[in-house]
Amino acid sequence: MTSLPTPTWRPPQQIRAKVIGLAWRGGAVLAVEVLDDRGRVKGVRPPGGSIEFGETREQALEREFREELGCGVTITGPWAVFENLYRHEGALGHEILFAAPVRLHDATLYDRDAIAFAEDSGTPCTARWFRPEALPEGVALYPDGLAAALAARTR
Repeated sequence: MTSLPTPTWRPPQQIRAKVIGLAWRGGAVLAVEVLDDRGRVKGVRPPGGSIEFGETREQALEREFREELGCGVTITGPWAVFENLYRHEGALGHEILFAAPVRLHDATLYDRDAIAFAEDSGTPCTARWFRPEALPEGVALYPDGLAAALAARTR
């Protein structure tokens, strides 16, 4: 039996409303590795996902963290909003993101350097703690504008 090639992800050709949660461990934020088609880390992005029809941003954030990391969250500060126009492997993506600082209900996650989980599609993912000002060379923080917003928060 031959295995089928792993499908590559491309951004949907529509504007998506999404949420991300900013969990902090000291000066490091929890972020999921974003891979290119060759499996190399090209960026990182805080955990979260799409807001479903009829769902509030708060409900979406809670659901996404339960699905991905198996824990709830408490929102600890005000929301920020980002419009993100981006290219992934040549395909244009467009999303509006609501970002909020959060506290993870599972305190053991703060002790783990890497947190493995799977997306709904079955795609394996890894979240790690990253210092936004000290990302490895060639690794970007997504969405665009988040790094500047995080830097302003510490001034």
